[in-house]
Amino acid sequence: MTPDAHWFHAAALGLGLGALLASGVWAVSIAKRDVSIVDSAWGFLVLAPALVIVAMLPHSGPRASVVLTLAVVWALRLSLHIAWRHRGQPEDRRYQAIRTRNEPHFAWKSLYLVFGLQALLAWIVAAPLMATVASLAPWNALDALGLALAVFGLLFETVADAQLSRFRADARNRGQVMDRGLWRFSRHPNYFGEFCVWWGLWLVAVAAGAWWTVLSPLLMSVLLIKVSGVPLLEEDLRRHRPGYAIYVRRTPAFVPGRVRG
Repeated sequence: MTPDAHWFHAAALGLGLGALLASGVWAVSIAKRDVSIVDSAWGFLVLAPALVIVAMLPHSGPRASVVLTLAVVWALRLSLHIAWRHRGQPEDRRYQAIRTRNEPHFAWKSLYLVFGLQALLAWIVAAPLMATVASLAPWNALDALGLALAVFGLLFETVADAQLSRFRADARNRGQVMDRGLWRFSRHPNYFGEFCVWWGLWLVAVAAGAWWTVLSPLLMSVLLIKVSGVPLLEEDLRRHRPGYAIYVRRTPAFVPGRVRG
């Protein structure tokens, strides 16, 4: 799939819709004094550009309904899970640190430091979706592989999040380290599932002739493994969970594997 002028126009509008949505969430964050609500909007920031492509282009490709359904399920599950987990909680400690570093006037600075940046990153991540729904290329074997990987990732992260939610809901586990279920084999099985989702969707994009969207899964991989996923969470857990160091020594960080010791 080679982008044309119509596609670029629709993609630009998709970025605009994402920016508008992010601005609306930013306004709510001002009232709540909690920028971490942006995490609840992430799924919809990624989904929005693909919806604009489908609405704007005269013809959608054969993969559009399947890929969009998968993307909608992914976005709804992720956003609802994060919103439910965050209910009644103060601003996430990671965002509190960002707030402290950027005072005074962080409320206004967060419009571009947090919400604008999230909208831009989400637009880049959405590239496989935008390309795939527009492509008229016929189905091929690579589609099956990509969809299988994406569905596996979605199920894997769903199970991991459900296991962690049940663990946290039990008062007896307060201050303890979650090392059961999928979390026995990976310190971040939910992030690993997310990783699989986006590499799977990229394979579908490759099948549709859009190999150039590889920046999307690469960006997600960097964010999850090197930037805002594993490093920030592990730094926080090391400080607040006394047993986390032992868990780190015996459990693979990302890709599930054999427990050591």
